[in-house]
Amino acid sequence: MITTINPYHGKELHHYQELTKKEIKAKLEIAQQAFDDWKATSFEQRANYLYRVGTLLRIHKESYAKMMTAEMGKPISQSRGELEKCAWLCDHYAENASDYLSKEHIKTEYFKSYVCYEPIGVVLAIMPWNYPFWQVFRFIVPALMAGNVGVLKHSSSVMGCAELIQDLFLEAGVPQGCFQNFIVGSGAVEAIIENDIIKAVSLTGSMNAGAAVAAAAGKQIKKTLLELGGTNALVVFKDATIDKTVEECVAARFQNTGQSCIAGKRLLLQEEIAEEFLDKFTQKVKALVSGDPLKEDTYIGVMAREDLAEELEALMNDSIEKGAVLHYGGTRHKTYFAPTILTNVTADMPVFKKETFGPLIAVTTFKTPQEAINLVNNSKFGLGASLFSTDLKRMEELAVQIKDGAVFINHKVASHPALPFGGTGISGYGRELAHYGIREFVNIKTVVIA
Repeated sequence: MITTINPYHGKELHHYQELTKKEIKAKLEIAQQAFDDWKATSFEQRANYLYRVGTLLRIHKESYAKMMTAEMGKPISQSRGELEKCAWLCDHYAENASDYLSKEHIKTEYFKSYVCYEPIGVVLAIMPWNYPFWQVFRFIVPALMAGNVGVLKHSSSVMGCAELIQDLFLEAGVPQGCFQNFIVGSGAVEAIIENDIIKAVSLTGSMNAGAAVAAAAGKQIKKTLLELGGTNALVVFKDATIDKTVEECVAARFQNTGQSCIAGKRLLLQEEIAEEFLDKFTQKVKALVSGDPLKEDTYIGVMAREDLAEELEALMNDSIEKGAVLHYGGTRHKTYFAPTILTNVTADMPVFKKETFGPLIAVTTFKTPQEAINLVNNSKFGLGASLFSTDLKRMEELAVQIKDGAVFINHKVASHPALPFGGTGISGYGRELAHYGIREFVNIKTVVIA
């Protein structure tokens, strides 16, 4: 039995009966049958379904947002924003998938040669709780438009959201079996991966989960796509536009109560402006409204589970013991963790080296641009970084030196339907979104006519 709990008041929401092995097998067979038909549909037919999904997302936005907020504590206004982004994604792939997957003719010595992109079958998605709708849509929308079908193993804490997504696709008329939610715990994952019907796996989650899934899929010679988090740096140079950059950095760290893989977790300030920037940044953080996530003015809700808040608190305390200074915040009550700023952070401290998944930012200063880049790259993660400066030419030159999967100049790192998303190092491999994402789970086939 899977039980969902509201992290704000701690009350149980719903109980879900886990699938038996027999039920899992039957649902996988349904998915295979659905694929046999779905792969033969045209891009136009698939697009029409996706447009309807996007329309229904907007129609049901309020009820879906309330479910998201109830299950993982996201402030209600941000829950609505997540749903709008999912609808945007549907429209984007409905409009662009046929171009993304059109034949690529290549001039060779042969009479004709080209590359085409064909669906591979049933793909398993293992998704986290922090963006209960967006993470799923980022997988299933391009998968369906490519002609694949998907099965979902969502986080147990947001099973209500998972069920709503399944119902949504059915309401939009997407054929039965093209998208199914599996009510299972993590213990069932390896057996699902081993089933011959599953052709590939996409996972967004922790490094440990990614390693386990990659190992299980590797034994079966099945492709995986892993998005495993980051320690994104926000680098503020002395010529940055201070007030605008402060706003951007506050949003980068504290949106979604800091529970985001692409959140700016390390704030690197050039010494000349460090004091002024930190003062203005602190004032903005102090002004963030914490409280009931169902209230419209709440910006900081609660963390999704109490154990996650405890882990963040332990990283903070360990770093303070090593010399970090608690500049602001630092208090916790059950799932609520106050917005927190640590200064005097060095590269050997836990809050610098590890992913701080919650509303805590680690502040470090630097003297030269090269020192800043060295600090950015001093991480086993490699998801994204933000550089803030008015010298755009210099920033582009520095961006080349950063090993991450994305560099944003004068903007927080963000996901966008038209841009590839993914990281390097222990942030994972593969790319989602754009034409790169829709080509992750296809057979890239060469056809030659001599």
